[in-house]
Amino acid sequence: MTQGILLIVGLGNPGADYAETRHNAGFRFLDVLRDASGGKLRAESRFAANVGKLAISGQDVWLLEPQTFMNASGDSVAKFAHYYRIPVAGILVVHDDLDLPPGTARLKIGGGDGGHNGLADVTEKLGSSDYARLRIGIGHPGSTAQVVSYVLKKAPPAEQTLIDAAIQNARTHVADIVQGQFHKVMNSLHTHK
Repeated sequence: MTQGILLIVGLGNPGADYAETRHNAGFRFLDVLRDASGGKLRAESRFAANVGKLAISGQDVWLLEPQTFMNASGDSVAKFAHYYRIPVAGILVVHDDLDLPPGTARLKIGGGDGGHNGLADVTEKLGSSDYARLRIGIGHPGSTAQVVSYVLKKAPPAEQTLIDAAIQNARTHVADIVQGQFHKVMNSLHTHK
């Protein structure tokens, strides 16, 4: 069996102004995970993050929501992982993905950041890209010049419904992800219609 997951990181931007934006798909995933289990997050200033813990498949798993803004997310992740001696392979980062259409969720292990500044910072601060990523599709505006304003806006209701459905679908695979059954999850998510 592959290394299991000990830490689930949701990427997003803190504050009410960003709460409903496309870029906050990672935060919304953690919300859904906590709502399903009754878990809570608390502010931890030493990590510049909201932190919690859930029992998933009989294993304690940390939840981390960096409060540093997206482009500096790696600071929180690296400090937390170092403090709790969590190996890079034991980390799952959940984030929005421009290259996937709304309604799509994909699991990926390692690789590049695909131009995602939050992932780029996590990789830089961890000194490795060998962590798992749960990619939540938000679609692409069609022009690179529009990307920043696109990710920082709310999706129209029909699109948001698809994004929420992808988050819910991905949540149903968390137990398998935590247990390191990545190929099983990939087979399921990558064939999901």
